[in-house]
Amino acid sequence: MTQSPTVQDVGHIALIGNYLPRKCGLATFTTDTHQALRVRFPNMRVDVYAMDDHPGRYDYPAGVTAAIPQHDRAAYIAAARAIEDSGAQALWLQHEYGIYGGEAGAFILALLDRVTIPVVVTLHTVLEKPSVAERTVLEGILRRASKVIVMAERGREILENVWGANPKSIAVIPHGVPDRELADPDTFKPRFDWVGRQVILTFGLLAPGKGIETLIEAMPAVVAKNPDAMYVVLGATHPNLVAHEGERYRDSLKAQAEELGVGDNVTFVDAFVDHEDLIDYLQAADIYATPYLNPAQITSGTLSYAVGVGKAVVSTPYVHATEILADGHGVLVDFRDSAAFAREINDLLGNARNLTRLSARAYARGRTMIWSRVAEDAMSEIATAIATRPARLPAGPAGDAKVLRPDIAAVERMSDSTGMLQHSIYSIPDRRHGYCIDDNARALILMSAVPDLDPATRDRWTSVYAAFVQYAWNPDARRFRNFMNYDRSWCEDVGSEDSNGRTLWALGVTARDAAEAKHRDWATAMFDSTATLALELESPRAQAFAMLGAAAMLEASPGHQLALQILRRFPDEHLALLDAARRPAWGWFEIVLAYDNARLPEAIIRAGIALERADLVACGLDTLGWIIEKQTAPEGHFRAVGSESFGRVYAEPLPFDQQPLEAQATVDACCAAFDATGDRRWFVEAKRAYDWYLGVNDLDLPLATQRDGGCFDGLMPTGLNRNQGAESILALQLASCAISGLSKRVESVAGTGRAVA
Repeated sequence: MTQSPTVQDVGHIALIGNYLPRKCGLATFTTDTHQALRVRFPNMRVDVYAMDDHPGRYDYPAGVTAAIPQHDRAAYIAAARAIEDSGAQALWLQHEYGIYGGEAGAFILALLDRVTIPVVVTLHTVLEKPSVAERTVLEGILRRASKVIVMAERGREILENVWGANPKSIAVIPHGVPDRELADPDTFKPRFDWVGRQVILTFGLLAPGKGIETLIEAMPAVVAKNPDAMYVVLGATHPNLVAHEGERYRDSLKAQAEELGVGDNVTFVDAFVDHEDLIDYLQAADIYATPYLNPAQITSGTLSYAVGVGKAVVSTPYVHATEILADGHGVLVDFRDSAAFAREINDLLGNARNLTRLSARAYARGRTMIWSRVAEDAMSEIATAIATRPARLPAGPAGDAKVLRPDIAAVERMSDSTGMLQHSIYSIPDRRHGYCIDDNARALILMSAVPDLDPATRDRWTSVYAAFVQYAWNPDARRFRNFMNYDRSWCEDVGSEDSNGRTLWALGVTARDAAEAKHRDWATAMFDSTATLALELESPRAQAFAMLGAAAMLEASPGHQLALQILRRFPDEHLALLDAARRPAWGWFEIVLAYDNARLPEAIIRAGIALERADLVACGLDTLGWIIEKQTAPEGHFRAVGSESFGRVYAEPLPFDQQPLEAQATVDACCAAFDATGDRRWFVEAKRAYDWYLGVNDLDLPLATQRDGGCFDGLMPTGLNRNQGAESILALQLASCAISGLSKRVESVAGTGRAVA
C-alpha cells in the first residue's frame, strides 16, 4: 500500500492504554496495536504509557516506556510532561471506563489538558445513557481530541446524536485481527486433546453479562443431535470479580452444566492465554459463540478475532455483532434464546458444507480487519490530525502591542453591594463561591489607580470594597477574615497570612492614593488599628505584602512609626533567607518557586527606597533580574511560572498553567525598579510582561477581552481557561494602570534629560 507523504513524515507518537501482562481485553488490544505499528512502520518511534492498576505487580516488556499508576493524579501530570518533553508528534489514547483514576476516569483529563500535541482517541465504549460524571469526562475528551476512532458505525451515530460530536472528527476503524491463514480445525484439535469433538468456543474474561448460562442451557438440545459436541469456555475469571467473590460465578456455571446432564460436554479452561495460544484455540474450534446480554456493546475483540481466523459465528445481536456479521457473515439469534442457539448450532454442525461456506465468508470479512490495515488506517488519521493542527501566527515584537485603557466594566460585573465575587463560569459570576478579602483588597487598590474614572462611580465602589475590608476585621482574633459565603456569613474566624498581608497593602495604598479625603482618612485609621498584626506574620509573601503597604503608608504619612517598624523588621530577614537558599545557579529567597514571585523583590526595592538603603535596592534588582530570566521563554516573550512548578525544590520552572497574577506582579516590580534607578530596561521588561495579556505568550492567545475589561483565568497547554474570575480581571486592570503610569514616568524622565539606558 502506498503511503502518503504525511504518514511517512510521522516519526514519533505516544500511545496510552493497558498493556500485557495486565490481563484484560484492552491490554491485549493496546499490545497488538503497538506490535502492528512496529511491524508496519518500523522507522517510527512509539512510546507506550501503560495504565497500571497495581503498581509493581506487572513485569512490563522493554517496549513500555513508562507505567502510569491509575489512582495517582500526579502521575498523569508527570506523564504529560514526559510526553511533551519527548518530542512526540501526536498522542493516541485508548479510552475505556474503569482504567483511569478519579470519578469516571477524570484523571486522564489532567494529562490531556497538559499536552499540546494533537490527540487521537479510540473509544472502546460509547454510552447512550451516561451518568453525569461519565458525560463530563467524555465531553472533556471530545473537546481535546482532534480525531475520534470508533469500531462500529453505531458508535459514530451515538457520538453524533447523543454527544453532539463533529462528524468530520469521527473515523470508523474496525478492531484489528491477526493475519492467519484459513485452517481446518481438525489440524489444531490434537494440541488440546479435542480429537473427534465438535467444538463450540466462547473466549474472554469470565463475568456475568457474557450470557454463558444461555449456551449451557442450549447444550442438552445440541448434545441430543451431536453427542460429540463440546462447549469450551476459555478465559480466566475477571480479576475484579475474583477480588470480590472468588470463583463463585464459575462454580455456579459448572453446577448448571451438571444439573442439565451436560457436565461432560461443557469444559472450562481457567487461564488468561497469550496471543499465539488464543489463536490456536480459535482455529481449533468449529463454531464461535458470543451469547452476550448487552445490546449496546459496540466492541468485542474476541468476536473480531474469531471472524479474523474464519470461524462460523453464532451470536446475540449486540451492536458489534450486527455490524460485523451483517450480510450473511454470521448467524444472529435473540438474547437469552437458548433454543435458537441450539437450533442454529445444530444446523451448522449437521451440514459440513454450510459450516465451511460460512467460515469462508467470515474469513473474507476478517481480511479487511487485519492489524496491518488497521495500523495504516489509524496512522492516516493521526497524520491528518498532525497536518491540520492550527499553525500559530508569528507574534510581533513585544513593543508592538498596545496598552489597554483601564476599564472596570468586568469588575462591576463581578461586584454587588457586598463586594467583589471570587469566581465565574465563563463571564457569569458564580455566587456559590461567595467572596474573599484578597479580591476586595485588590479591588480597593484598583479604585485608587484607575485614572479618569467618574467620581460617583469611584466613590461608590471604593466604599463597597472598603466596607468589606472593614467588616472582615475580627477584633477578638486581631486578624482579618478571608472567605465569605454569598449569604454574608463568614467561613472562618481568621484568614490566611497572605490575605492579611494583602489587606494591609490595600490600606496603605488607599491611604496614599484615594481620590477622596474621607477614604484616605478611613484607610489611615484602619491601618493604624490593625497593622501591628504584620509583625507576627511568618510567610515571606505575607511579609512582602505588608512591606508594600507600609511603604505606601510612609509616603502618605512621612515618619509613620508603625510603617517604619514594619519596613525595618522584615528586609534583613529576607536577606537571610536569600543567603540560606542561594546556590550557584539559584539566586532566590526560597528553594522553590511559587505564586506572586515578583512581589518579593518588589517589596525589597520599595523598602530600600523608603529606608534609603542601597543594599536593599541592589538585592531587589538582582533577584528581580533572576526571576525575570526564569520567566523568559526561549523565543524571548514572557512566560509566567506555571502553577505545576510550585514546590519543586531547586527546579527550573514549568510552563503551565500560567496565571494572570504573575504578569501583574512582574509589571509592578519593574515599576519599582524603574523608580529606584530610572533605567529604561525595567520599562522594557514591564512591557514584555504586560504583553502576555495581549497574546505575546506561549500560545499566541490574548487573555484580555478588550471590549469589557475582562481577562481569562489562565493559559493552559491546550488554550485558555475561559472562566473570568476576580483575581484575573483585577490583575489585568491593575497591570494596565501600572504600565500606563510607568509609560508616563519614562517619558517624563526622558524629557528632563535624565540618563536613561
